[in-house]
Amino acid sequence: MIRELYERIDQYRILWIFISFDLPVETKKDRKNYARFRKQLLKDGFSMLQFSLYVRHCNSSENADVHRKRVKSFLPPRGEIALYTLTDKQFGAIEFFRHEFKVEPPGTPQQLELF
Repeated sequence: MIRELYERIDQYRILWIFISFDLPVETKKDRKNYARFRKQLLKDGFSMLQFSLYVRHCNSSENADVHRKRVKSFLPPRGEIALYTLTDKQFGAIEFFRHEFKVEPPGTPQQLELF
């Protein structure tokens, strides 16, 4: 019973950060800014969910704040970027389809606990 309660609470405490972006790639400098932004997202632990849509799992709102601030620190000079957060419960309600077939959503990353 207590385990079920913790799992329910965690569904609202655990967050997913989504970043969607539309960056120009018309000039060599634009392409370089695009590549730099994408590499920094990957370095910060984001994974590509779809083209120009990246997602990162966070254990708490405090952890999510750290990553949101970090992303804001390396925004490219041009383009449009949307940064939004969903709870684990909301993320679990997303339906993913590939062609006409439903596919499983990406799994929650394994967490390392240090004592």
